[in-house]
Amino acid sequence: MAKLSYMQIKSWISKGERFEGKGDGDGLVLSYRKDFAVPLWRFRYRFAGKQRVMNIGTYGQVSLADARKLVKDLNARVALGHDVAAEKQDRKADAVAKIEAKNNALTVGQLADEYFNNRILGQWKHPNIVRARIENDIKPNIGALAVEDVKPSHIDMMLKTIIKRGAPTMANDVLRWTRRLFDYAIKRHRLQYNPTSAFDLSDAGGKETARSRALTQADLVALFDAMRNTKGFTQINIISVKLLLMLAVRKSELIGARKSEFDLAAALWHLPAERNKTESAITIPLPRQAVEALETLHRLSESSEWLLPARKAQDRMLPHIHENTLNVALAKVKPNMPTVEAFCIHDFRRTARTHLAALGIPSHIAERCLNHKIKGIEGVYNRHDYLDERREALKLWANLLESCETGQEWNVTPIRKKA
Repeated sequence: MAKLSYMQIKSWISKGERFEGKGDGDGLVLSYRKDFAVPLWRFRYRFAGKQRVMNIGTYGQVSLADARKLVKDLNARVALGHDVAAEKQDRKADAVAKIEAKNNALTVGQLADEYFNNRILGQWKHPNIVRARIENDIKPNIGALAVEDVKPSHIDMMLKTIIKRGAPTMANDVLRWTRRLFDYAIKRHRLQYNPTSAFDLSDAGGKETARSRALTQADLVALFDAMRNTKGFTQINIISVKLLLMLAVRKSELIGARKSEFDLAAALWHLPAERNKTESAITIPLPRQAVEALETLHRLSESSEWLLPARKAQDRMLPHIHENTLNVALAKVKPNMPTVEAFCIHDFRRTARTHLAALGIPSHIAERCLNHKIKGIEGVYNRHDYLDERREALKLWANLLESCETGQEWNVTPIRKKA
């Protein structure tokens, strides 16, 4: 059989001459059928007594010299007992299967959503906290990875990223929830081992110790002054911080409050059991300053049912502000308080408790102001909620805060206990 030449092939293409196959020897064939845009190289061989054909590339991609070299190698493999066409089909099928598997693989983000809906929503008291860990830390770091592709190195990198931004306690929390997330995957037969199993708190934020920070009167004066003078720190933020301090409530209780919970005419906040850490409803007496602040928030929130509605309409997961909104806002204020020791919103309740004690408020009244259960046998049998006593205590605390807001430190005269 005459060998093909470069000039022949070029002539056929230029003339548009079509043919089923022109042989070059050793099973190499050039095909230029009417339905082909360009000539196609094929390899014809016999295997197990049957004629086999294998496409090896177009003329534009594979030159004549390269086609001859490729066919030489294929003939050698056939001589060794390989069905090269079938092997190529198997490789192609494997590649397609891998692509489909990758496209259909369960990602960590999808697993996190499933876990949240099945194990947290409706069962966990504060689901927004878990959702925040998923959306703010887990998804941005490993959410796009297939569940089975997550390695310990990915977990380590995620934890280091959180620690680097100065949130060691958050790193501990993320480690706990990520471990629970992958344990859930194992129970659902989605995973064989947990990539977080080798990690403990020493690899995240370290052992957590109880905080003891409480803001002094001088600190509070500086805080109010800094909030007023920090660009971008809104009136809503100022009022929210004042209410957290004044009422000694948890941040989640304030940001998730509905307007319907407040009876401003009676100066009362009816906090429902489902939003209370103690899982029991409580009525919070409102000092005059709190009522005035809440009236402003009611007006600013317009037609929303929420006291602090979400500020951005796009891509929001919650109808009210996010739990980190005040943290981020307060971070802008702290640089304007260079002489004040570091603090966080979590310290506000301790601050209130400390000043209530300085005001001479009895311990059991101060504890109820923070919505703590009374300990011991008294807590079992004493169901009196000390509403009037709490009202008086919070009134004194609100007056002290008001003096701090006007830039004055108040000379505290403790209440004398009745004989």
